[in-house]
Amino acid sequence: MTSASLNRTTTGVLFGITSSVAFGAGGPFAKALIEAGFSPLQAVWLRLIGTVTVLAVVCLALRRPGQLTTMVRNRWPIVVYGLVAVAACQVLYFVAASRLPVGIAILLEFTGPVLVVAWEKLVRRTHVARVSVIGVAVAMVGLAIVVQIWSGVRLDALGLAAGLGAAAGNATYFLLIDHLAGTVDVLTLTTGGMTVGLVLLLPLAAPWSAPWGVLGDSVAMGSHHIQGWLLAAFMVLVSTVLSYLTGAAAIQRLSATTAAGLAYVEPAAATIVAWAALGERLSTTQIVGGVVVLGGAFLAQLGIRTTSQDDSASQAPILGTTIQAEALIP
Repeated sequence: MTSASLNRTTTGVLFGITSSVAFGAGGPFAKALIEAGFSPLQAVWLRLIGTVTVLAVVCLALRRPGQLTTMVRNRWPIVVYGLVAVAACQVLYFVAASRLPVGIAILLEFTGPVLVVAWEKLVRRTHVARVSVIGVAVAMVGLAIVVQIWSGVRLDALGLAAGLGAAAGNATYFLLIDHLAGTVDVLTLTTGGMTVGLVLLLPLAAPWSAPWGVLGDSVAMGSHHIQGWLLAAFMVLVSTVLSYLTGAAAIQRLSATTAAGLAYVEPAAATIVAWAALGERLSTTQIVGGVVVLGGAFLAQLGIRTTSQDDSASQAPILGTTIQAEALIP
C-alpha cells in the first residue's frame, strides 16, 4: 500500500468514526430537551426543520441540475422514506430514548439489520446466508438478556415497543436505499425525505404550541446545565449534518462494506455520552446483552453482504450502501 493510499484509508476511518460518534452522541441532547418540555414529536420536528434548512442551503450552493426533477420522478419512494424511515423512525426513537436509557434505545434501533434479514428470508423468499440466520438468533438472545426477560421484562413496555418500532423504520431505510441505488443519490433522497417528514409531522407535532422559550433557557442535562439552543444546534449540526457529511467522506475513501462496519461504534458512543452527560448507567447484564446484540447484528449484516456479492459482483450490498442510516435516522 502506497503512502497516499494509506493516508486516504486512515482519513476515511477517522471520518467514519467521527460520523458514528456524532450520531451516537445525539440521543442524550434530545432527551434533555424532551425532559425540559418538548414532546418527542416536537423534538423530532425541531431536528427536521433545522436539518432541512441546512441541506437546502447545501443543495442550492451545489446547484445540482435535475435534482428537483429526480425528486418528482421518484416521489412515491421518497414519500415512503419520509413517512417511515424519517418521521416514524425518529419519533419512535425519541419516545424510546425518553423512557429508557439512551444506550438501550439506540441498541433496540440497531436491531434493524436483523429485520432486514427476516424480510429477505420470509417476504422476498431470497437466499440468506447461514451466517445471517445465526446472527439473527444471536441478536435475539442478546435482546432477551438486555430486557432481562427471565424476570418478566423490567424495561418500560412503551419504550421497548417504540425502540423496536424504530428498528423497523431503520430496516425500511436499508431496503429503500437498496431499491433506489443508482436512481436517487443520497443527498437528494435525504433532502426530499426529510422535507416530507417535516410536512407530515407538522399537524401532529403542533410546533406552534412547543415550549420554544426553553431554547433560551438553561436546560438540565444530568448534573449539568446547558443553554437549550445549544442542545438543538448540536442535534442538527453535529448528530445529523456533521454525521452525514463525514459519513459520506468515509464512503468515498473506504469500501462501502468497511465504512458500514464503523457504524457499530454508534451504540457504544451513545451509551458513553449518556453515562457522562445524564449519569445513566447500564447493569453488567445489560452491557453483556448489548455486546451480544451487536455481535448478532454484525453477523446478520455480514451474511447479507456475502449473499449480495455472490448474486452480483457489481451490485451494492444492502447494508454496505447504507452506512448513513444512523447518520440521518436515529
